Amino acid sequence: MTRTFKIVSIALLAFLMIGAVASADDARKEKILANLKLQFPQLDNATLGELKASPYQGLDEGTFAIPGRPPQAFFVASDDSKLYILGPTVDVSKGADEIAAEVKKREEAEMAKAMETRKELDEAIAGLPVRGNPDAPVTIVEFSDFQCPYCSRGADTMEQVLEKYPNDVKFVFMHFPLNFHQWAKPAAIASHCAAAQNHDAFWTLHDKYFEDQKELTPDNIIAKSKEYLAGSGVDMDKWSNCAEKTDSEEYLSASATVDQNMALGQKYGVTGTPGFFVNGTFLNGAQPLTAFEPLIEKAKSAGP
Repeated sequence: MTRTFKIVSIALLAFLMIGAVASADDARKEKILANLKLQFPQLDNATLGELKASPYQGLDEGTFAIPGRPPQAFFVASDDSKLYILGPTVDVSKGADEIAAEVKKREEAEMAKAMETRKELDEAIAGLPVRGNPDAPVTIVEFSDFQCPYCSRGADTMEQVLEKYPNDVKFVFMHFPLNFHQWAKPAAIASHCAAAQNHDAFWTLHDKYFEDQKELTPDNIIAKSKEYLAGSGVDMDKWSNCAEKTDSEEYLSASATVDQNMALGQKYGVTGTPGFFVNGTFLNGAQPLTAFEPLIEKAKSAGP
């Protein structure tokens, strides 16, 4: 064997060994990342950086990153039994079959929970004003606050949803006025009283409250509501007895209904606004259209 051939052979062997190590590293990273995503579904878009030996015996170190956020360092046992980050220890020992079984189990539990939530929400929204197709297979229930700026963004997103899914989605609004928003509950009561007479009048107030949100105050909310309802066909004396007269039976009933809306939202995990349920699946916060699309498509494919 010539010297040149020996050098080439050694170089080729080294190249193949490096390739094998790189392949093993990729497989290891893929397994670790899959386990991380199993434990923390919010890491769905995360990527793993290079793994390397750490100064600590039996531990390697690496980083994972979520788009738009700085990398997060972690340590992982050399035998891949555990991963350590700031917070709970993560078991990264599960293989692909175990992960698939865990994911299936979790999805089945989430589906059962969503079905239970949807059933109670369907009962709660019966008879309430609806936007979209009343017979749609997908129902979006929003718990919202007329004074909340994030809820105003949520209202804009619901318009986009209904524009994209005119036949597939119906939208129902539930009251969740936060106690530090001074005119939110009076507005909730006023809109409830309008809905008792005319569902279109409810949506008139809904739209105008969000449109004029920055102009509304505790002192002008009732006067502005009367202005918005002009020409709506609502009996204003009857509405005023319900929305203004705080000692009337109608007012007390409307206020109790708003409180019941809040209690129902809190039961299913709503702590702030807006909070959405897509056929019972919870989506928290002022999310864009793209956050609703997969939930709507999934709900459509699942059937009634």
